[in-house]
Amino acid sequence: MKTMSNNYCVILAGGKGRRLWPYSRDRRPKQFIDFFGCGRTQLQLTFDRIAKLLPKDNIIVCTNAEYADMTHEQLPEVYESNFIIEEVGRNTAPSVTLATFMIQKRNSDANIIVTPSDQFVLNEDAYAENVRKAFDFVSKNEKLLVMAVKPTRPEPGYGYIQIGDNMDTSGVFSVKSFTEKPEREFAQMFMDSGEFYWNTGLFLGSAKCFSNSFPKMFPEMHNRYEEERKEGTPSEKETFARNNYSSFPNLSVDYGVLERCCDICVMTCDFGWADLGTWHSIYECMSKGTDDNVVVDSKVILDDSHNNVIKVSKGKLAVINGLDGYIVVEQDNVLFICKRGDTSSLIRKYVNEIGIKFGDEFI
Repeated sequence: MKTMSNNYCVILAGGKGRRLWPYSRDRRPKQFIDFFGCGRTQLQLTFDRIAKLLPKDNIIVCTNAEYADMTHEQLPEVYESNFIIEEVGRNTAPSVTLATFMIQKRNSDANIIVTPSDQFVLNEDAYAENVRKAFDFVSKNEKLLVMAVKPTRPEPGYGYIQIGDNMDTSGVFSVKSFTEKPEREFAQMFMDSGEFYWNTGLFLGSAKCFSNSFPKMFPEMHNRYEEERKEGTPSEKETFARNNYSSFPNLSVDYGVLERCCDICVMTCDFGWADLGTWHSIYECMSKGTDDNVVVDSKVILDDSHNNVIKVSKGKLAVINGLDGYIVVEQDNVLFICKRGDTSSLIRKYVNEIGIKFGDEFI
C-alpha cells in the first residue's frame, strides 16, 4: 500500500480514563489495556490502524510523564523524538498545538490527523477510505475537518455536530453548530432531526491550518509569543510551546477547534465508531449475547439475568443470578456494581470519595 509521506498523525494517549473505573485505573488507564482480549491494547490498535495509512516515522504520540514508560513499552516502533511527554497535564489542545509546531518544523507541507487512543472502530476498511478522503480534502482546502458518524441512539455522553451546507461530493459539509454532551432529551431531538452527527474526536488539517488556529485557541499565549518577538528574543514556536507548556490553559482540542476556530467543516463517515468512554456506551455499541447481556472478554455464568454489561479480570469467574440492567465490573481490589445508565458523575463521586477514605490504591 502506498504511503503518504506528507501525512502525519498525532495520537492522544494521556487520559486517565476514569469513567471506565475500576477496570481503567490511574496506574493503567484504558488506552493501555487489552480491553477486548485481542492481544493488543487500545493504544496499540490505534497505532496499527494509522500505521497502515502513513509512514511510522510520521506518527507522534502524546502522553504524560506518569505513563511515559508504558507508552514506550507498548509502542517500541515509535522513535524517541516522536514522543511528546507532558510534565504537567493541560488537556488535549496544548499537546496538539505543540505537536503541530513540531511537525510543521519538519515538513511545512504536512497534513495532520489527530486521533484519541481509545476508540472502537468496527469497519477498518471503511475507516481507511474515510481517512484517505479526509486527507485529500485538507490537502486541497485550508480548513480544519472533523470526522463524524451518524448517531444510532440518543447518547448524552457524546458531542453532536449539526451539519450545514454541502461543500463537495465526498460528504463534506459546513459546521452549523456543536453541542457537547447534551441532556438525553436534546440528544433524542438531535437524532430525530437527521441534521446532527456524533463527533468522533478525529480532526484533520494542514499543519499550516492547525498552526493558524493557535491565536484563536490560545489568544493569551499567542500574545505572549508576539511580545517575545517584539522584545527581540524570538524563539521558534515549538520551543516557545515547550518552554511555556505549564502556562497553557486546560482546553480540549474538541472545544478549541469547534468553538473557537473558523473555517471548520465536517465529513460524514460510515466506519462504525464508538468512544470507549463509559460502561453504558460499551453496552450500547457492542453486540448483545444471550438475554441482551454484554460480556466483555470475561468468564461468566448467567442465570435469569438480562441487559447487563459484565467485565471481570482474567482468572476470575462471575456467577450472576437474577440481575437485570446492571454494570458489574471487577478488577484487582475493587468490585463495582451499579444500575446501568450514564455513570460518569456517579463514578466521579465514588472515585473522589474512595481516594479520601481508602487511598489511591483503589483508584
